[in-house]
Amino acid sequence: MTTTSERERTSSPPEVETLRTRHTRGPDRVPRWVVKTASPVVLIVLWQVLSSTGVLPRDVLASPVTVAVTAAEMWADGALQSAVAVSSVRVLSGIAIGLVAAVLLATLSGLFRRGEDVIDAPVQMLRTVPVIGLIPLLIIWFGIGEEPKIALIALAVTFPLYMNLFGGIRNVDATLVEAARTLGLGWFGQVRHVILPSAMPQFLVGLRYALGTAWLALVFGETINATSGIGYEMNTAREFFQTDVIVVCLALYAVLGLVGDLVVRTLERGLLSWRPAFSGR
Repeated sequence: MTTTSERERTSSPPEVETLRTRHTRGPDRVPRWVVKTASPVVLIVLWQVLSSTGVLPRDVLASPVTVAVTAAEMWADGALQSAVAVSSVRVLSGIAIGLVAAVLLATLSGLFRRGEDVIDAPVQMLRTVPVIGLIPLLIIWFGIGEEPKIALIALAVTFPLYMNLFGGIRNVDATLVEAARTLGLGWFGQVRHVILPSAMPQFLVGLRYALGTAWLALVFGETINATSGIGYEMNTAREFFQTDVIVVCLALYAVLGLVGDLVVRTLERGLLSWRPAFSGR
């Protein structure tokens, strides 16, 4: 026998829980750009407070205000622009040489087993040698001009690019290649339309990493009898204990590295627009 309460429960509609997406919940209270800039700003304010109170002496580390004034003075007399121009030419030259070498080696090694047998083993052996340790040999081979600096950057760029492009080619889904072959694409068509586009994401990751190593190699390269560039300014400032100039040069390295990373990200959005990817919650 059915009771009244059971009859009411069976006749009432089931409760439905409405799931709300992020857009229906509305935007976050704190914009992302505020969250991103908050921690650097707090760090700089703390740095200034420690400098103003004498906890951080100037001969140890100049204050942010002093660094800003020094940067403005270097900009006014043209030293900053000249240093950036010289260092940028060195980095771009090294990246261009390393990029061509890495793409050539990784393509031959990745597409052909015989190429892997010939190329991969020497590259894997050389990449374990610290690039900085090659500076004495580069000086002997190329002298103390621009050549050893550019060669050092090219070597620092080549290996991460090679590793990522080679890995990208070898990690292409075999079913895609088989499908392309079934649809009648020839070998060059498979390489052009399937293999290289599939390897592009990992190659761009390697390019971003290579840009960072390029600027790192530049720091060491500009210690080789440099008479201009950001590294030269740093070395000169070190001799006179000018911590403000050293910080300005370090900030320049950071800004130029961020600009390079921004360029690669822009390339990534353009070249990989066909490949929607997870962008985080």
